[in-house]
This record gives sequence, structure tokens and C-alpha cells, in this order.
Amino acid sequence: MKKNILIFGLIAGSIVTAMMLFATISCYNDPDFRASEILGYTSMLIAFSFIFVGVKNYRDKYNGGLISFGKAFKIGFFIALIASTCYVVAWLIEYYLFIPDFMDKYTTHTLTVAREKGASEAELAAKAKEMAMYSNWYKSPLFVVLLTYAEILPLGTVVSLICALILKRRSRKLSGALSS
Repeated sequence: MKKNILIFGLIAGSIVTAMMLFATISCYNDPDFRASEILGYTSMLIAFSFIFVGVKNYRDKYNGGLISFGKAFKIGFFIALIASTCYVVAWLIEYYLFIPDFMDKYTTHTLTVAREKGASEAELAAKAKEMAMYSNWYKSPLFVVLLTYAEILPLGTVVSLICALILKRRSRKLSGALSS
């Protein structure tokens, strides 16, 4: 089970990390964060499709075609955790070594979008205060890690739940035995 989780977790992690790096580079050349958010969450869903593949692979190849909801969820969650960890580590390297001004640029972008949507001065002030809070949190590596996990792991958990519901199988269907 561990090998299966590791293989599919690393595949998913490679996909989501590569797409995150591509999106970040794109943002720095064209700071329209909206396009990168769509690309980011789409890549997460594509990467997390390997949760389904990993759970099904374990069920069919190593567990005789049977798996409980709990075991399927556990496998899926650990695949998501490995992929999410790859994503977090890549973001830490990218953020601290290559784009330490990310929060400044993201704050500027967020306030510009709010202004373009017609936010009042009070709403802009509230948004600026919120972004200042996030910028302050980003001064601590622990908060960078927690915020980055919060960005990806909940989606992986939901995908794991859905896959566990779809793939659970407690007993083999006796199609041949019924016809006899």
C-alpha cells in the first residue's frame, strides 16, 4: 500500500507542482492572477485524478478487487497529502528564492481588481487591511506552509472522499453464481 501511495502521490505532486511553477512564471510576465487561479485549480483537479487511479490500482491489483470506504479514503488522502507536500515545498522554494515580493504584487492586484469593480473607500480600506494581515502572516515560514496547504489539501480531501465513495467494494458480485 505504501508503494502505491508514494508512486501516485509523486505523480500527482509532479503535475500540480509543474503547473504551479508555470502559472507563477506566467503571472510574473503578465500579472493577471485570475488566469493563473483557473489554471491552478484545474491542474489540481487533473493531478488529483491520480487519487482515483491510485485507489483503483490498489483495490484491483493488491486487494483482490475489494476495498472499504475507510481504506479507500485513507489511500486517497495520503496520495493527496504527498501531492500537497510537493506543492508546498515547491512554493517555499519559489517564493523565498525567486519571488519574495509576491505578496506585494498580489496585494496590488487584489486592490486594483476591487477598485475596478467599484468598491467603496471603506471596502478598499477593509481589503487593504485584510491583505496587510496576509502579508504579515507571510513573514513567517510556518504561516506560508499552513496557508499553502490550506490552498490545496482541502480539494484533495474532497476528491479522496468522492473516490472512496465511487470505488468502495466490500464483496464481489456473483453474476455467474446467480445464473447457475
